[in-house]
Amino acid sequence: MAVSKSQKIQAEIDKVKAKISEQQARLKELEKNKQEAENSEIVDIVRGMSIPLEELPLVLQRLRDGGTSGQSVQKSGDGGKEENE
Repeated sequence: MAVSKSQKIQAEIDKVKAKISEQQARLKELEKNKQEAENSEIVDIVRGMSIPLEELPLVLQRLRDGGTSGQSVQKSGDGGKEENE
């Protein structure tokens, strides 16, 4: 009787392990799909900016450094308006 009970438990363990393995594979696939979707979104954004390919590294470096020329102009433009008012 004890052997039968342990065999049932082992069978259940095997089922759970199989389900875990399936879910891990599913998770890996979902993570891959998410990465591909993010990459596609990034490409769409960059293409929408109409930046020449040779200027792209400079723009990205400016963003990494904490600012863009567009933001700087906007900030200084806002400051000038406030001072004139």
